Amino acid sequence: MFKTGFDPVEPAVMYEAADITVAESPEGALSVVTYNIKYGGARITFFWECGERYNMTTDEVMVNMEGLAEIVRTIDPDILMLQEVDVESNRSAYVDQVQFLLDNTELNYGAYASQWKSDYIPTDGLGRTDSGIATLAKWRLVDAERVALPLQVDQSSLVRYFYLKRAILRAQVEVPGLDNFWSVNTHLEAFSDDGTKPTQIGLLVDELMSLEASGATFVAGGDFNSLPPGSEVLKEFVDECTDGFAGKGDNYEGEEDFLDGLFDNFSSAMPVDDYAADNAAWFSFSGDGLEWTRTLDYLFTNTSWVESSGIVYQDVEQGGVETIQWSDHAPIYGELELEVGQ
Repeated sequence: MFKTGFDPVEPAVMYEAADITVAESPEGALSVVTYNIKYGGARITFFWECGERYNMTTDEVMVNMEGLAEIVRTIDPDILMLQEVDVESNRSAYVDQVQFLLDNTELNYGAYASQWKSDYIPTDGLGRTDSGIATLAKWRLVDAERVALPLQVDQSSLVRYFYLKRAILRAQVEVPGLDNFWSVNTHLEAFSDDGTKPTQIGLLVDELMSLEASGATFVAGGDFNSLPPGSEVLKEFVDECTDGFAGKGDNYEGEEDFLDGLFDNFSSAMPVDDYAADNAAWFSFSGDGLEWTRTLDYLFTNTSWVESSGIVYQDVEQGGVETIQWSDHAPIYGELELEVGQ
């Protein structure tokens, strides 16, 4: 009735900037960023993080989106993978955030896949919602598809009807001089005790293996809601709230090997040894408080990263861009080492 469902595979929603900026051909490297932008909510404390807010004013959204656009302009990635981006949601004043970022950065083309869509959400004034994942690039995206992931089963049928529908967004990027180059973007389950999270991660690995078997080169990224191997803290984070959404804090005990299939088969922009030596330098999430406390966001590829190019843009000292005031996640950056024009 409220149109909350999706087909197993369906075309992504395609975007173009109002004014196309001619992009130069890359010279041996592509810069890539993944960024969960908290639907333009910046550091407003919402209901799911022990706050009282559900919706924003237009002025709040526009100020926050301009802050995010400034970060993107400063980093200037060739490819940007976004999570928690709204395109037609009452909570974000119906601002199309994909179009806003295309029109206010050097990125030209976009593909969008909903992860939470309903004509009406009957919860505290949320109303109409369309939120999901998007990939933006300087070059055209083709063959972009939304691939559905399995849903949680430890919820009532009513909750499942209105709950997020996780997905993978895959798209071929027409980078000059490159054939068969793909981006793979996702935002995986956060709260589940029924095996949904490792199942989704396994299907992501399968998707990347399939692309590699086809001869494709890819970059994959997103918010995986899992900690890396070598994490020193697995629970009782200083910034968690246990009165918010799902009624519990984050506990990653028993999940230590969830990401092994990704780290074992593909190259991470965050070297595991570097992370083990200094967890905090790679933290990308800050919950209830202005302090980075854990790593949830990743970039992987089946080619190589330029040495030491991986950066978590936490603040001025860590990468040179202050980001914590604009989202509860930090952008993750890497440069892909590619032979172009071969």
